[in-house]
Amino acid sequence: MSKNIKLMQGNEACVAGAIAAGMKFYAGYPITPSTEIAELSARELPKRGGKFIQMEDEIAGIAAAIGGSIAGLKSMTATSGPGFSLKQENLGYASIAEIPLVIVNVQRGGPSTGLPTSPAQGDVMQAKWGTHGDHPIIVITPESVSETYHMTIRAFNLAEKYRTPVIFLTDEVVGHMREKIEIPKSSEIEIYDRLKPEEGKEYKPYRLEEGDIVPRMASFGEGHRYNITGLFHDETGFPSNSTENAQKQLNRLMDKIDSNLDDILDYEEYNIESAKTLVLSYGSTARTVKSAIKELKEEGIETGLFRLKTIWPFPESRVKELSKKFDNIIVCEMNLGQIALEVQRVVEGNAKIIHLGRANGEVLTPEEIASKVKEVL
Repeated sequence: MSKNIKLMQGNEACVAGAIAAGMKFYAGYPITPSTEIAELSARELPKRGGKFIQMEDEIAGIAAAIGGSIAGLKSMTATSGPGFSLKQENLGYASIAEIPLVIVNVQRGGPSTGLPTSPAQGDVMQAKWGTHGDHPIIVITPESVSETYHMTIRAFNLAEKYRTPVIFLTDEVVGHMREKIEIPKSSEIEIYDRLKPEEGKEYKPYRLEEGDIVPRMASFGEGHRYNITGLFHDETGFPSNSTENAQKQLNRLMDKIDSNLDDILDYEEYNIESAKTLVLSYGSTARTVKSAIKELKEEGIETGLFRLKTIWPFPESRVKELSKKFDNIIVCEMNLGQIALEVQRVVEGNAKIIHLGRANGEVLTPEEIASKVKEVL
């Protein structure tokens, strides 16, 4: 049986994965290094009955994508650092209103307009806390073109399943590299679609039905009249000033993520069993770590990698468990210590945390990582 093998760019694989997941609407604004996602969506969506619209700015881009989702279309927007900053207000709106949505952020050097064509991983904390208030968020990150394809599908599935915005946090290296990828048949792809209300039953847009993880979602125009607001609201969707109701709603929003970590969390453990030192990394930097581990192995130095595929929620339990096995954990990332601080919080003194990173637009090299490993032995 012949395989569907293609040479693809990371951003191209993102669009292919989104279309395979059922994306029918894209709204955004072009920005380096994510522009190919907009360009390819504009070309490919109309061929499949989908819609593309370029908005006047980044805020309007996510606003339109939210509208597309409310109307019943799986929707996506893509951006990079400066645009991601502008999307934060509407990201909070989508969180409290429980609107399924995929937001792609192809990270670049910052702050501000920074280094438009250089890689970075400086948006991981913004992805969790960029919008104000306590709120749930799912953030996943790939290391390769193939993972970009499959994890974009996963991003849509998680968004639909948990009625939440999902951030697909890639970076310039992964977005612009080209690699071989095997495209699976549509019958081999698992697709999750949002649950619709039962016919003939009174519809309350924020009421949990028995056995459901999240409230069922009717699309505008399907015969159900309901309200959507960024304010805390009751089961009908209309605003409520009750502090008791606000606490109840916020608890439910957080619980739909916290109670399903086994389904949401994803990570890779590489060469851990025989390792003396552990490196924690994610995204394109993890690829460099793997190269360093192979070089170290040739010298008789066993090193392991714990790679985050899901950044938020953070896999606290597993990281804490591993911290009891290793004296030293080296955190490698293209920033000045954003995930390193999270690891430090989680391990609670079980292991020494050493950070290796930079934020000048240059990737870490295998030689630098190997040298750091030898330094802490």
